[in-house]
Order: sequence, then structure tokens, then C-alpha cells
Amino acid sequence: MSSITTVGALASRSGREASNGSSHRLELVSVILTSIWLFAAPALGQSATASATDAPIGRWLTDNGNLEVEISRCGEALCGTVVKVLANRSMSGGGEMVAADNRSPLGMTILKDFTAAGGGEWQGEIYNRENAKTYSCKISLSAPDRLTVRPYIALPLFGKTLTWTRVVAQSERK
Repeated sequence: MSSITTVGALASRSGREASNGSSHRLELVSVILTSIWLFAAPALGQSATASATDAPIGRWLTDNGNLEVEISRCGEALCGTVVKVLANRSMSGGGEMVAADNRSPLGMTILKDFTAAGGGEWQGEIYNRENAKTYSCKISLSAPDRLTVRPYIALPLFGKTLTWTRVVAQSERK
């Protein structure tokens, strides 16, 4: 809180000394800095660690049903490797996919460097072989059998939310 008071006090003192136009700019800077502080403060209090029960470890069916991806620990992070290819449908829904990356998806690591970001979310990168691009990505469990996958460019606001479904192991099926 002392940072907010200090910024406000500096803006007020400087505002009295400056012309009217400068005063408005300083007030705007003060409001912006205060907003940033208020937005960031709760995030600073969150733990960046997640327990093993929060980790989305297991086998997942992708949103379009093309692939089964095994998410597991890779050192300190999580990664996801394609363990089964079920189909070759386009993510855009236009029939069969024509991949820009012609390598076989089987064995390909499409999720990498996912680390706990707090609040049950994991942050890392996802590879899209349809366009051969890598995107920033957030993942989180929305239910025990549902994984929310949000690839994006620059900010999560500029992304698309996908839902992956947990694959039931053969031994668990009846």
C-alpha cells in the first residue's frame, strides 16, 4: 500500500508544481500505476507450485478426436506426447487435415515446458502440426475428466479454448 500512497503523493506534489496539462498526465500515470499494482498484488500472493493431484497427468483425447496425448512429468515441468493417432481431421472442421508438418504425429511432443502458474493452471507451449507453429498455452483441469487447453498469441485473451477429455485406461473399462 505504501507504493500506492507514494505514487499518489508524488503525483499530487508534482501536479501542483506543473502546468495544468502536465498535471493531467501525472494523474493518468498515477492511475495506471495504481491499477497495475492492484491487478498484480493478488497474483504475487499466489503460490506458483501445484500439488501432484492438481497436475493433469494422464492420457487425453484432443478436442477434435485426432490424437491421444500422454501428459507426464519431464524433469521439473510437464510435457505431452502423442501416443495414439485416431484420425486426421482438420481443426477448422473442413474435412481431412493437410499438415504443414509432414512428420508422423506418433511420438511427437506437442505440449512442452508446462510449469505451475498458480490457481490450478499450468503455463507452457503447444505445437500445432496443422500449421507447424508453436503457441503459448495455458492448461487446467475443469473437471477430473476434462482438461481446458487455451493456446494463444501474446495474451490469453487472443486465444481459443479447447476441451480435451481424459481417456479411460483399458484396465478401468468394463
